[in-house]
Parts: sequence; structure tokens; C-alpha cells
Amino acid sequence: MTKPGARQYDRSAEDLGNIVALEHVNLGIADQGLATVFYMTGLGLTRDPYMMTGIDNMWVNVGRSQFHLPTMAGAQRLRGRVGLVIPDREALLQRLDRVKGMLGDTRFAFAEREDHVAVSCPWGNRILCHEPSARFDGMGLGMAYVEFDVPRGAAGGIAGFYRDVFATGARVEGSAAHVSVGIGQELIFRESDAAPEAYDGHHIQVYVANFSGPYRALVERGLVTEESNQHQYRFQHIADPATGKALFEIEHEVRSLRHPMHARPLVNRNPQQTNRAYVPGRDGWVPEPMIPDMDDPRAGMRRKRFEEAARRVAG
Repeated sequence: MTKPGARQYDRSAEDLGNIVALEHVNLGIADQGLATVFYMTGLGLTRDPYMMTGIDNMWVNVGRSQFHLPTMAGAQRLRGRVGLVIPDREALLQRLDRVKGMLGDTRFAFAEREDHVAVSCPWGNRILCHEPSARFDGMGLGMAYVEFDVPRGAAGGIAGFYRDVFATGARVEGSAAHVSVGIGQELIFRESDAAPEAYDGHHIQVYVANFSGPYRALVERGLVTEESNQHQYRFQHIADPATGKALFEIEHEVRSLRHPMHARPLVNRNPQQTNRAYVPGRDGWVPEPMIPDMDDPRAGMRRKRFEEAARRVAG
């Protein structure tokens, strides 16, 4: 067994801030048929089979996260990009190519980049699809980040807001604030010279471990916009912690870990499975190993026990 202190590890690399998961992005859509073609047939994601199965809303699973897509007269536009991890770039490109005809009269488009595939949904929402890598902490399929375009000079105050109010990791790199919202998950607020689009009410949802602390801080700042229920509240403005100045508007649905839906198992299908090339037992998506074997200081001890047991049996 390795003695304490004999092997040095960066223990801080295992720390997780108070925001423990980015669960969903909510965007209104105008047509469920087009959304089905794009999210399920094109991206290869999975419509949740248990929740929101009618025509007024659809939930789309991507690993442990979701898109919530309520049907609305006018589709909503996220002022930035959603970063997904989707395995097998070549298979993704083939799927996207196959749906071009069905989405020809929409804003659908896709292009291959060096480290991702840039995709636009039928209503112009931008999604960047990455292959699994060490950058995303072993995530094989999931929602890795949501990136927003914010005004110049806002990144520092936004990072300070999440540190002060939510006690979560936040840093500024270049002109962007990076906020930890789960294992391999971030909110990114990237400064831009472009005039911001009008906010149309779309939102994100996060789970937090210390639920009451951020609530008190938000109440003190007059930022709580909805007292949803015992397990949830909402706020809409990110404010500079030093001046109180509003820096960016995006509704946050904040849930506690006691929320009944926390860690609900999500069904993810294998998009490579087809009726013409069907393989029994391969319907569900199974992640490939992404993280190397962990150190095992007790391997020698177990080997010795096995050898002793083998000698007793042989004798």
C-alpha cells in the first residue's frame, strides 16, 4: 500500500464548485417535425420517452443533459452557441448530410472545422459538435458548454458574480469568463463587439449543492424573479458584484439536489443501430472508456492473497 504523501497528486483538480450540473437548455421551437429531423435524425440524439411526449413540448436527451424544446409560434434564439460532445465525427457528418433535403427551406447548415462540426438548427441556433477528448473530462456524450456573446468589458464582472453568488469556479481567459457548472461542463461568456440580439426568454437550468446560500445572495441583490417551489427558484440578470450593474440577461432555473428530478436516468440510444443492419443488444448508447486506469496501490496485496489461496487449494 502506498503511504500517505509518498505519491503526489493535484488534489485541487478534483474540486467541483457549488454548481454541480448543467441539466438543460430551453429553446422554443416552431415545428416538432423539423426539430425531430434535426435533433434526432441529424444529430443522433434521443427524444425522452417518458416526459413531454405530446405536441406542445419535447425533451431531447444528450448524455446526462437535455434540450427542452417547447412548441411556440416564434422560435427562440440563443445568443451564442451550445457545445456538445458527440462520438464518431464521420457518422455525424453522414447523418447531417442525409437530412439536408428535409431541412432545405430552413436555416439548417453544417460545416466541418478543425476541432468540431459547426451546425445550425432549422431556426439558426448554433451548435458546435466535438468528439470526446480529455478537454471534456471523460465525457463521451453530453452538453459540455453553453457559450454566450457578451459586451466588451463584461467578462471580469461575470466571473466575479458566479464566484461571489454561487461559490463556483470562475476565471477569465483572454476575453472570456469560464464558469464551472459540472464535471466537464462550463458556461462561457465571450466578449464581442457585435450588437447583442434582443433577449427572447430562453433559459438554462443548473443544479446547486448549497441551495440557500446563492438564494440569499440573489435576494439581497434584488435578482430573484420567480419563487418556483421548495426545490427551485429563478433569476434573470447577471450583475457586477462591485457595482450592481446588469451585465447580461439569461434566465437561470436553479434547482436543489433534493429536486425530485435530480440525477434522473436519461435514455440515450445508439444512432448507428438500424433495422437493416440490426445488432441485438446494441440499441442503447454505450460509452467508450475515456479515462486511463487509476492507480491501484493495493494490487500487490491482492496478488499476494490470490497466490496464497492458490497454494492452499493446490496443497
